[in-house]
Amino acid sequence: MTDTARSSATLTTIAPALRAAFERLDYTADGLLRMLGADAHAALGRGEPVAVRRACTGELGTLVRLLLVGDVIAHQEAAAVLAPLELDAALAAGLLEATADGVRSAIDVRPFDIGSGSRWVFADLDESMRIVGTRPDHVLGVGEASLSLLRATPRDPVADAIDIGTGCGVQTVAALDHADRVIATDITPRCLDFTRASLALNGINPARVQIRQGSWYEPVADEQTDLLMANPPFVVGSGTIEHSYRDSGLDLDGASELMIRGAADRLAPGGTAAMLASWIVTEADWRSRLASWLPDHGVDAWIVQRDIADPALYVGTWMRDGGLDPRDVEAQQVGARWLDRFADAGVEGVGFGFVFLRRTDEPSDILAEDLRHSFDDPLGDEATAYFDRVAWLRENDVRDARLQLTDGAALERVATIDPDTGWVDVVRRLHRADGPRWVHEVDDSAAALVAGLRHEGLPAADVAELLAVATGVEGFDDQALDELLTGLVRHGVLRPDNTR
Repeated sequence: MTDTARSSATLTTIAPALRAAFERLDYTADGLLRMLGADAHAALGRGEPVAVRRACTGELGTLVRLLLVGDVIAHQEAAAVLAPLELDAALAAGLLEATADGVRSAIDVRPFDIGSGSRWVFADLDESMRIVGTRPDHVLGVGEASLSLLRATPRDPVADAIDIGTGCGVQTVAALDHADRVIATDITPRCLDFTRASLALNGINPARVQIRQGSWYEPVADEQTDLLMANPPFVVGSGTIEHSYRDSGLDLDGASELMIRGAADRLAPGGTAAMLASWIVTEADWRSRLASWLPDHGVDAWIVQRDIADPALYVGTWMRDGGLDPRDVEAQQVGARWLDRFADAGVEGVGFGFVFLRRTDEPSDILAEDLRHSFDDPLGDEATAYFDRVAWLRENDVRDARLQLTDGAALERVATIDPDTGWVDVVRRLHRADGPRWVHEVDDSAAALVAGLRHEGLPAADVAELLAVATGVEGFDDQALDELLTGLVRHGVLRPDNTR
């Protein structure tokens, strides 16, 4: 390699040869799982190098030790597993760094797969495998937050998408499987460089992506899109910036408020937004607080709270994320100021979750709810189906509809023992078996009603009336019936015959 070629090597220029090496050795999500096995693969996710290293075999194992474990690999071995990428080019581009005994990774590059095949992204090294320090303009890789947003983003085909705060480009790379074009923005030049390199690594035509620098919505001005994605720096703090990937410079949950307030105006008619967000939880209702950030007209919103963290736990977690040792006196002062700000604002907890929006021409429909139980299904498809059900409810009288329980719905009965009468039901819960696995408490009348609903049967109001006549029990009034059926349809427990 000539000196000129070596000096011009960048992550973007070495990407095609690096991808060829990955494909040759099956450095893919499935390939790693096959080689490591389930236990060592889980250890990789937990940042436990010993178990991973012991499971590494062959050339793929050497590549994993080099790029993911952070081991020093001899020059000859490293050159063999990176071929056709030349070792000098990998060093010149900053992918690797030289040591006294060989080379080791200087950049994180790993595969991910959300169901459409393996993709790869470049990012800065985190400290999961070795102590490396975190620079202020650190480019975050594929972590739990980004994977959560990947699984929560609707994948319906769209013409245009916008990725606010693209970071390493992971959301943009995934979106190009179903979007014709993407605008990727970030405030940090280093993030945009990594995004360009990630696009090249995946063989994506750069003409399909516009990369723009700027904060928040500034780079897209008044533009509108079919899909808006955002994993912004949503850490709830006191307005300081230590790391650009997580700190917004806005007080408390100002970053989430800014993103949520501005999202609807950036959506084309029928367009959808999927965002991660955090918010403070006080003695006031957090649902009302977030709903106040949205307009009264023109947007359907589904806000899902997946977790609430205790203030002390929250502050300690993010201090360690930033490389601060809670035992250090200066770090303790940082934590004290952080908790003082929470106390001044009456913060009892910090909520975290997803905000899904759809642009409409109707009065806004906003649902904010807790969804803190465990479930396996991703929320992307569910968000699309949820908005379709909201649209159906807006256009139809639910009492006149022919409804049916969704497949797999189950009725759970909880009973306690009475010495005189035996088992006595104290609660009945109607469960949806898939998706978010919603649960609705129902009484005997509601349980009997939903059991009698069929797509080929009578409208729901007629079934309710017949049930009242047959049992001699006073039936539902219109409001109670409407509330029951609307809630079950909204959550997909009851399904009209023309919705999913």
